[in-house]
Amino acid sequence: MTTTQGRRDHSLDDSLDDSLDDFECREFAVEKATKKVYVAGSGPAVVLLPEMPGISPDVARLARWIRDAGFSVYVPSLFGVDGAYPLADAAETVVRRACVSAEFRAFAGGGTSPVVGWLRGLARAAHAERGGPGVGAVGLCFTGNFALTMTLEPAVIAPVVNHPSLPLDDPGGLEMDDEDAAAVAERVRRDGLKVLAYRFENDTWCTGRRFAAYRALLGDAFDGRVLPDDAARTDPPPFFRDVVGCAHSVTTAHLVDRDGHPTVQARDEIIAFLAERLAPGTRTP
Repeated sequence: MTTTQGRRDHSLDDSLDDSLDDFECREFAVEKATKKVYVAGSGPAVVLLPEMPGISPDVARLARWIRDAGFSVYVPSLFGVDGAYPLADAAETVVRRACVSAEFRAFAGGGTSPVVGWLRGLARAAHAERGGPGVGAVGLCFTGNFALTMTLEPAVIAPVVNHPSLPLDDPGGLEMDDEDAAAVAERVRRDGLKVLAYRFENDTWCTGRRFAAYRALLGDAFDGRVLPDDAARTDPPPFFRDVVGCAHSVTTAHLVDRDGHPTVQARDEIIAFLAERLAPGTRTP
């Protein structure tokens, strides 16, 4: 199992980890920074961003669903232990470290996270490799908003913003500076982009105020969908049970893998959105 912050000492939980051995682990260099990216599938490219505390088995499961729907999925390793089952102690070993990292702007007033520049470069490289009208970007939790700011790369034409949690200290913040916010709004308007988003109704990390701020910025281009709390899985991994503490991760940790379930419907809507926007012959903005 590849790591970004070293191995965990939790041998009893190793059976719950994901080996990620059906992905190709590659290194992408963008703007003098090199990061590991897990790649699988064929077809138009979709960049799936990990949620805290990393590329968990549930994130990998979502990546496989996207792959199996006919896409090439690119999952960058941005924090945590790749493939690790999310334990509660990740709050100290992963989240705290990310919050003080120069790559991320976790708190209000920090502006756009610098790592988004690298992610735009990854999207550009993925588009060059896979072709098609453009690239999808799916953000989750800590990286939720990154899928939107990635649209400043022209190749990104299908952004999905799932339960965005940044800035952590401003429920109505957007985790981007004013210049980038204006540029994103202009790109969305000019090229007719749509932004699909999900959250649970009483999510304390991604509140209704945050969705309202997105709508104020993007108008009708923002399609924010809200699921009832009782649709969330009731036995998520320890990190989500003990640290997150509320219904939060619609298509990963709190997804209930049962036909017709609201969270599975959300997953299917996301895949349908990607298919519609990235279908061969779709006009490239």
